[in-house]
Amino acid sequence: MTQLKRAFLRRMAVRKNVVTGSNFQVGPRTIIWAPQSLIIGDNVYVGKNVTIEVDGSIGSGTLIANNVGVVGRIDHGFRQIGVAVRDAPWVGDEPTELSLETTVGADVWIGFGAIILSGVRIGNSAVVAAGALVRESVPPGVIVAGNPARVVGQRFPSDSDLHRHQQLLGLDLA
Repeated sequence: MTQLKRAFLRRMAVRKNVVTGSNFQVGPRTIIWAPQSLIIGDNVYVGKNVTIEVDGSIGSGTLIANNVGVVGRIDHGFRQIGVAVRDAPWVGDEPTELSLETTVGADVWIGFGAIILSGVRIGNSAVVAAGALVRESVPPGVIVAGNPARVVGQRFPSDSDLHRHQQLLGLDLA
């Protein structure tokens, strides 16, 4: 892919209130937008047909596969009596009330078609399996799968291997 085509895709995908790091790559038909602020680290790849519409951060070295959604769990004020959901306040209108900060750590792999709901934290070096629905936070170094997502394994055979991996990558181990 040419440099010009990459720049065009990035311009089409990255919308309001989003800051990207160096070597950020994005596939076609992707939309990345934040109600207030989304910071994306260095060396992040976001596949095609991805929708990311949350406040928060995505850490460096993260890989997001095609057809992933990182979306708000309460983007519309749907509990208002006497107001049709179509007419309810939207997170783009009232971000401080409806936006929940979402954190995707560094060195994370989010598989094809996964859905991450806002307000969760995905720890460094975690893996989210294809098709998973993540509605609760994910610890570092684990693999989650299913709907709702639950821990199904560890990325590395031992905690010391995970620690060494993160140390070699220069990740914050706190």
